[in-house]
Amino acid sequence: MGWIKEKVEGLYKKYNTRNPFTIAKKMNIQVFFWDLPTEIRGFYQYEKRNRFIFINNNLSYEDQLTVCAHELGHAILHTQINTSYMRTNTFLSVNKIEREANRFAAELLIPDSSFEESNNIYEIASLHQVPVELVKLKCEKLF
Repeated sequence: MGWIKEKVEGLYKKYNTRNPFTIAKKMNIQVFFWDLPTEIRGFYQYEKRNRFIFINNNLSYEDQLTVCAHELGHAILHTQINTSYMRTNTFLSVNKIEREANRFAAELLIPDSSFEESNNIYEIASLHQVPVELVKLKCEKLF
């Protein structure tokens, strides 16, 4: 999935940030925070050439960042496909577009340079305030 990494690096160069909220705003993708049921973390919606990301406002900021990165992946990689809800177990998904959105989030939120400083996935997860599962996804392609 090198093409996803290339897409993320292009966004980083263009917008000079890895923050998915900032990138979404600069790309005119509206982000809404809603009071969603606990098991629903967020989802992406496309309607009449407008892109929307919905995030559960009951999540911690760190979790909202991860969900936004995942849903931003859908907005960029699967623009016209409305996604189902990102549930709590989505990192284990076998669905192709969910795996791609997870890979996008991992590439966006965890720079390769993180692994030059440490090879401890728990330290890297803590450093970037992301779930360990996301670091594991990133590691699959690096090592």
